[in-house]
Amino acid sequence: MLSESPLGVYDSGVGGLSVLRAIRDALPHEPLLYVADSAHVPYGEKTQEFVEQRACAIADYFVSRQARAMVVACNTATAAAIALLRRRHPALIIIGVEPAIKPAAHLTHSGVIGVFATTGTLASPKFAALAQREAPEVRILLRPCPQWVRLVEQGVLSGPEAEAAVRAPVAELRQAGADVLVLGCTHFPFLRDEIQAAAGPGVPLLETGAPVARRLRHQLQERGLLRGQGPAELRLETTGSANALGELASRLLGQPLGAAATPERWRGLPRD
Repeated sequence: MLSESPLGVYDSGVGGLSVLRAIRDALPHEPLLYVADSAHVPYGEKTQEFVEQRACAIADYFVSRQARAMVVACNTATAAAIALLRRRHPALIIIGVEPAIKPAAHLTHSGVIGVFATTGTLASPKFAALAQREAPEVRILLRPCPQWVRLVEQGVLSGPEAEAAVRAPVAELRQAGADVLVLGCTHFPFLRDEIQAAAGPGVPLLETGAPVARRLRHQLQERGLLRGQGPAELRLETTGSANALGELASRLLGQPLGAAATPERWRGLPRD
């Protein structure tokens, strides 16, 4: 167990480790508790009600662990449940992720940007509102890529299978005029090399880890909750296979890591 109040980071699987990586870079002294809800991955094809229920269960778990903040490192869960989580735990710092539409709109020269995400993210009212608010004069091409989530969850990050899965969606949006591509799912940065190869050199690929880490740091600092020194502990937990999470996280983060099972009572629906 972590020895002090952690910062909680949560995703349906391992995708949120791309955000965790950015948080560790920005906040090297903060103890972190990462929960992969791997028993229920992927979220992109689930109902909003189901994603809300899982988000509430894991938020309740973080509160039980006296977490100082919670990062919903999942675009689908952010779109489906962030407002509900903030109502449920108004005293907790809760930060979500969203596709980088605004910076993409500033970068485009063609007036066309492409967004890769899950079906759930792209179909959400929250995403529609984001696109209208941040890029009303830009044409936004949407491409759901649920297969990319499955590849990352299986540890297939490069090679013929990953290349084949990435090639057609990227070519489709590039041929339609997109000159900036948004990685609108936290799993997708782990396929960055393959996506960049398919898109061509110099095509910007925008992700959300660093902006989320900066926002988290600012909110902790504002509330006097920032830890300034000492070694940082990292604990990985999952509702699925701890061995599988440890092995894949070690690959994705480039260091040997172990993982543990999330306590049984938090693996199902939330308890009021």
